[in-house]
Amino acid sequence: MVLPGNPFESAPIVGTCLSWLVMAVAVRFLRHVPRRKVGALIITGTVLLGLIAVSAPPRTSNDAARYAWDGIVQKSGKSPYAYVPVDETLSSLRPEWLFAPGHSGTDGKPECAKDLFVTESVPTSSEPSGTPLCTAINRPHVPTIYPPTAQIYFFGVQAAVPDSVGYFPFQLGGLLLSIAVQVMLLGALAKRGLPLHLAAVWGWSPFVQLEAVNNAHVDPLGAGLMLAAGMFLLGDRPLRSGAAFGAAVATKLIPVIAAPALLFRRPVRFIAAAVLTFILLYVPYLAVAGSGVLGFLPGYLKEEGYSQSGGVRFGLAQIVSAGVWPAVLSAAAIAVVALGALRQTRAGNLWEQQTVMIGLTLLVISPNYPWYALMLLPFIVLSRRWEYVGVILALDFIYMAPTVAPFGEPLNKTVLLLAAASIGAGVWLRRRTEIRLSAVNGLRYQAPEHALSPQ
Repeated sequence: MVLPGNPFESAPIVGTCLSWLVMAVAVRFLRHVPRRKVGALIITGTVLLGLIAVSAPPRTSNDAARYAWDGIVQKSGKSPYAYVPVDETLSSLRPEWLFAPGHSGTDGKPECAKDLFVTESVPTSSEPSGTPLCTAINRPHVPTIYPPTAQIYFFGVQAAVPDSVGYFPFQLGGLLLSIAVQVMLLGALAKRGLPLHLAAVWGWSPFVQLEAVNNAHVDPLGAGLMLAAGMFLLGDRPLRSGAAFGAAVATKLIPVIAAPALLFRRPVRFIAAAVLTFILLYVPYLAVAGSGVLGFLPGYLKEEGYSQSGGVRFGLAQIVSAGVWPAVLSAAAIAVVALGALRQTRAGNLWEQQTVMIGLTLLVISPNYPWYALMLLPFIVLSRRWEYVGVILALDFIYMAPTVAPFGEPLNKTVLLLAAASIGAGVWLRRRTEIRLSAVNGLRYQAPEHALSPQ
């Protein structure tokens, strides 16, 4: 986490790695805490770290500005899919912390005063008048991209506070969501008979405190719903599981990548509940905005490089191919991983298969935004597949690299290769350990037979 006075602020990669190391040492010390006390200690630590995280405005993302605006628009009775933020139809709703007057530069383009907002100022113009305008909202000329579960969350948070409050309500919401996931992890670990101190890898991680709390991303809501879907399925409640998963996909569409590992038990009921929940959540917004509920999704996919070559999207495939082939090869790789999850997932290895499915998919598609991996970390904790932390660190590096590295795409692709290598090394070490344990157990099983054999 980047905090005021942090000596590593100019080198965020160094600060991130050191923060993870400190967290790992702290989690290791938790091994010595009595089991009956460790849960309370972990939650207390999560709250204290969260209070530090909310003490400063968002440091590396202004997405929460859009969250707040979508909530404000819904409070007024209008649809966030129907209007872009600079539409003058909504000018009476604009709070000062999100919008400010701009001015025309010497080239006639809108300009903003420095440090106008606590996050990056976006110079733009109001529509249709063309008046110079400054805003903290990124992409102010396009409608929202966020699906209905996220919109319900935005409305709920913003309805509880005045429009002038700023980012704090969403940071507090992020803290509450992270605590909820923390409690769920403690319950899942306890049910599986695993060490409870592992849950601190979620709540105490610099990744969660920065992205879920300080930057206030909505992704922990999707992560919690995905975790609930798995827990319901293990409890043989496929309808509740499907409903939770449908709501997760309606938070941010990317959780759909976790579906293959959730189809091992009563898939028809699960799919029906998921699809029905997804549709029902969209119905109120469809009634107002129609096909506009797609928002900026098509433009987003094009802007982020998923509909064309270049950039670091599908970064691993770009190492061996070019043109349209990176997307084709990546799709094939994800299909193979999904088929493996469909065939191999059982109640006893659900968390492991979820980690593999989500982790490898994120590695293959290589999104530019590390907070997408907030949905991966809970499953890393439950599966103890620590090598997949490399995926999170790789996405962090790709996002932060422009500020610290002049080497561009080749270095980013090298980082993705290192993350893939860490996963491969983890699989190899785990198999070696399993073979060794199998051999030891085999010798123990054979020992009594030798003892009873004739002399």
